[in-house]
Amino acid sequence: MRPLTGVLLTWLLLSSITGVQAAEPCRMRNLDFSQQDASWVHVPLSKLKKDTKYALTQTDGRTVLRGTANGSASLFVFRFQSVMETPASISWRWKTDTLVPGADNRDKNREDAPLRMMVAFDGDHATLPDEEKKRFKRAKSLSGRDLPYALLMYIWSEHLPVNTVIPSAHTSQVKMLVAASGTKGLGQWQQVKRNLAEDFRHAFGAEPGPVIGVAVMTDTDNTRTKAVGEYAQILMECSDAGAK
Repeated sequence: MRPLTGVLLTWLLLSSITGVQAAEPCRMRNLDFSQQDASWVHVPLSKLKKDTKYALTQTDGRTVLRGTANGSASLFVFRFQSVMETPASISWRWKTDTLVPGADNRDKNREDAPLRMMVAFDGDHATLPDEEKKRFKRAKSLSGRDLPYALLMYIWSEHLPVNTVIPSAHTSQVKMLVAASGTKGLGQWQQVKRNLAEDFRHAFGAEPGPVIGVAVMTDTDNTRTKAVGEYAQILMECSDAGAK
């Protein structure tokens, strides 16, 4: 059998909760990188890939995560200990000085990004199409873990307008959504706030299930280029005031 593709590995590594659990009520979650627990962890994608280097730095009195990719890809993951009802919004700050030369997330051979914010969702696996059920079963047989039901991935795109949905070439249960576009704002911190439920409906055409994990990723493993992305102040809230 073929090894799992990078996007499926990304998806799988966001799953740390096994078995069906009742979702906790929504509550504000501050996923700040300054937290001194083990919630944020670096997770390699594969022994066959170079790891992106992640480091915590101080900028303007805030703890910032800097991802430096050089023909590499790996994750920085916040794994929830229990599933939580879908928050109304997710917000964060991110920054990059330049976009990835030659990258285009519509092309699986050029699918790189200096900045990615990812949210994994639970859901009813029995409702999946037969092809996805086979994919989920294969992933579990290889890893011993269930895949998350769906993964919504926010990216900064050079070519496509904000709110464009890019289907994954590998599975119908992973969708990329453009949260920033073009060169405007490069080199400066950008604040993003999104209505998570609306974005899920827009991307998947269905209601979202509970949230089970969040991750960021700076990757250049397909284009073999270099990129630096910075992340800060990730917050999930139960009120969607101000969300796009």
